[in-house]
Amino acid sequence: MRRGLIVAAGLCGVLGQQAGNQKAQFFPKLPMTVCSGDGQCETQQTTVTIDANWRWVHNVGGYTNCYTGMDWDASLCPNPTACAANCALENVPEDDYANTYLVKTQDQTLSLGYVAPGGNVGSRTYLMDGDEYRMFKLKNREFSFDVDVSTLPCGLNGALYFVEMDADGGMAKFPANKAGAKYGTGYCDAQCPHDIKFINGEANTEEWTNGAGKYGTCCTEMDIWESNSLSTAVTPHTCSVDGQTRCDGANCGTGANRYKGYCDMDGCDLNPWRAGNQTYYGPGSSFVIDTTKPFTVATAFHTHDGTDSGDLVEISRYFIQDGKRIPYPAANNVDKSMSSITDAFCQKRATSWNETNYFGTLGGLKRMGDVMDKGMVLVMSLWDDGAANMLWLDSDFPLDANPSSPGTSRGSCPTTSGKPDDVRKKSPNAKVSYGNIKVGPITK
Repeated sequence: MRRGLIVAAGLCGVLGQQAGNQKAQFFPKLPMTVCSGDGQCETQQTTVTIDANWRWVHNVGGYTNCYTGMDWDASLCPNPTACAANCALENVPEDDYANTYLVKTQDQTLSLGYVAPGGNVGSRTYLMDGDEYRMFKLKNREFSFDVDVSTLPCGLNGALYFVEMDADGGMAKFPANKAGAKYGTGYCDAQCPHDIKFINGEANTEEWTNGAGKYGTCCTEMDIWESNSLSTAVTPHTCSVDGQTRCDGANCGTGANRYKGYCDMDGCDLNPWRAGNQTYYGPGSSFVIDTTKPFTVATAFHTHDGTDSGDLVEISRYFIQDGKRIPYPAANNVDKSMSSITDAFCQKRATSWNETNYFGTLGGLKRMGDVMDKGMVLVMSLWDDGAANMLWLDSDFPLDANPSSPGTSRGSCPTTSGKPDDVRKKSPNAKVSYGNIKVGPITK
């Protein structure tokens, strides 16, 4: 998975570490369901907050932007620590969620729009439990949600995933961070993104160019759902570091250091199209899963002994559409007996697709399970990809590979598709919805 930078054109909302008070704070309600082993389920009153990168940041006590366009204000941000002290991250009121960011909730469903009238593009949101992020421990559990990707074209990614963020957004670990989870701070993922404006309580101003700085922010990531209406993938990514960790240089894994960094950027993905099933998922009745209609996605995290404390050994998936439970298809071009993610699948997949199994090198499923024991944060987003045009999800990738080689084709989108400028012009009204979030015992 690759996360391209999303630019909020025309807006001044970016990340800061002080807590602003110029606007009223609001948290859209998004209740979830938790079921116990005895079959009893309860609704819990969770909410969402938008990531700090989308928020307005200004001088403490004032209205002067600390960041405008793609540049920091040199007087307010002469160095990383001064910038963190001088700049406040602002609250987001109810109207701004709906109109500025196109983030809306109704009952148990969250809707994320694409291009807002004011120019904001996409969003990244987190599930909250009070003033902190909701922490999920998924081993020996099944996690499910309803999704509608019917308006998502080539080049867009409606992503729902878990990352190893701190519950408080990094406040305890980094005292310079006075804003915390309520303000969407502390993001990290296995791509070690460099476009995060503040990392470890300091501004990422050093070597800042074209919306990215010297440092990245890394952590283990479990991609439950990365999809549009053409392609879908479920992908675990392991990291050698524990929790949100700032990277610099080679340990970020960029360029020639891809398999030397803290994290497995490739992941062990299972994409039906990529695995040789080109009639399983797509728009229309000719596909097993018809993406013109909503459906339920269920993912189970199996342990070796069926207990919460056992080692994670398998990640399985099924869908429910039109009242029917539909199993995930076999990975035909890897091993026709395999339809779920195991360490054996990840190794065979790497061999069949001529890839590096860095996921296994960094600990594989056991490592992922160990992170799950600590708890992970739920992220729900919609984004386009300025780095690779989302071709790694829905087209032939890499571009210099033979399209007929196993694993190269990931979807039906042409290799000329996915350019953010084109997608924004052609599909500004695209949106994704996630609803009926539920966690409980694994169903048989």
